[in-house]
Amino acid sequence: MAAYTAGWESTLDETKVFNFIVEVGIVSAGNAILKISNTQTFIRHPFSLSPENNFSVSLEDGLSFKGSIHHDKSQITGFIRSGMLLYHIVLYRSHSDKYIGSWNILMVDLLESNTLYLSIENGSDDTFQAYPIFGDNRFTGTWCGNFQKSKDLITFSDFKTGLHFEGLLTPLSILLTIKIGGQEITRAKFKRSQSSWKIGEFNSTNEYKLSGNKWLNVLEDSIYQNRLVNTHAILIAKEGKTIYEKYFNGYNGLVPHDMRSASKSISSAIAGITLDQGLIKNVRQRIEDYLPAVYFNRGDSLKTRITIHDLLTMSSGLDAIDFGINRNSAASEDNYQSSADWAHTVLSAPMIHPPGLHAYYGSANPYLLGLVIDSAVYEPLEDFMDKNLFEPLKITNYIIQTDMHGRPYFGGGMYMTPADMLKFGQLYLNHGTWGNRRILPEEWVKKSFANYLSLENTSDKNGYGYLWWHHSYLLHGRRINSIEARGAGGQYIFVLPELNAVAVVTSGNFRNGKFQQPELILEKYLLPYLMD
Repeated sequence: MAAYTAGWESTLDETKVFNFIVEVGIVSAGNAILKISNTQTFIRHPFSLSPENNFSVSLEDGLSFKGSIHHDKSQITGFIRSGMLLYHIVLYRSHSDKYIGSWNILMVDLLESNTLYLSIENGSDDTFQAYPIFGDNRFTGTWCGNFQKSKDLITFSDFKTGLHFEGLLTPLSILLTIKIGGQEITRAKFKRSQSSWKIGEFNSTNEYKLSGNKWLNVLEDSIYQNRLVNTHAILIAKEGKTIYEKYFNGYNGLVPHDMRSASKSISSAIAGITLDQGLIKNVRQRIEDYLPAVYFNRGDSLKTRITIHDLLTMSSGLDAIDFGINRNSAASEDNYQSSADWAHTVLSAPMIHPPGLHAYYGSANPYLLGLVIDSAVYEPLEDFMDKNLFEPLKITNYIIQTDMHGRPYFGGGMYMTPADMLKFGQLYLNHGTWGNRRILPEEWVKKSFANYLSLENTSDKNGYGYLWWHHSYLLHGRRINSIEARGAGGQYIFVLPELNAVAVVTSGNFRNGKFQQPELILEKYLLPYLMD
């Protein structure tokens, strides 16, 4: 295998092979057929409908589709589970007996590049791994593992998307078959790369078309000239109306963006809905009431005092600090996500403070919150989230990342379009209402935006609410307060109550230290635009 540790390159014959058409055909009363196709049908599976027109279809390699026919029979909604992702799917009725929709497994509407790269690497313990890399950088990447070799055959899988790869090694090439649900979707012939890889170089039709406003012109020119690097989208709503929406670097409004930790604020909203429905009595309930007792029978009385409020405010007292300290925290996100049992790793971490006294940003807190809520609701958590938050907001194009047990991960990792992120921020600016419908209790929004403790491991010592950040910006001597959802790489939802405005910035600054660049964009360009 050592002879193949190198960079490999292939050209896909067709960029549409990862954009699937999903079709459900009603054969007879109670019987239907699921078809999944790209350039050809590669999955055809009969299944049964319940009397209530619900269904659950399980295929190979963990691929499944769970859904239901709408009461007026106009559409089917549900989730395709593949790898660690739950893709929300809507199939629209096209004929009396047929429902059709799309499933973009790589989260992009259409690959901008037909180039596919393959890196085969030798680990320190003489093991090997293979990593496929798509030439379109809007796809957030594979999490490949389980590499195996038998003679001239290699196999490996992407835990995130569920794609499976089977390769045949020849002296000069690697013939790779890519499968989903046990079925082949495409093949690629790889040869050794002779030049450096070029990823994400797009020619967008929107590039270098300035908006006309003096502040936005300077902003857009700075993005086009790569002074504000890796900016993907900027949107602004004022008084409930979108007044600016622009995409850059090949992005568009159809691509669900990896929100990273900005989705923690969505986790907060789900907690509020659970509380409003009486599934959780109050935020001062201890989490040991909802989680298996085995996690608390270790003689650590402080751990039994952790409440839901403590998780919402990052003040559990657990050694669960993701950054900003000079040691490796036992329950940091990197540590527990690389373990076999995330909950065991987190709740085995020592207590470094009594609960509720000190706040340190750490994803283990909302992760535990997700476990609490999952145990409190009476249906799959993803269905609860869709029914009570996303469907009322008419948000359909989204993806939920799960943990190793298939439960929605409340520590981060949702994928939503920037326009839907803006809609979510507007929900909070509206004190929990959307249109004429109340989705969140007004009191929950108020409590979510309260400032409980300062995050001691952040450079700005930001105030923190219920999984919402506090920050302020200075403009012409006036201080503007902002409540923010924030995610790694520069994913921001800014709620600006004083200006009756919401702004969204999405970015791709994961390794260059510019993950807070959206704060600069807001202060230097967007606030002056809003104030004018």
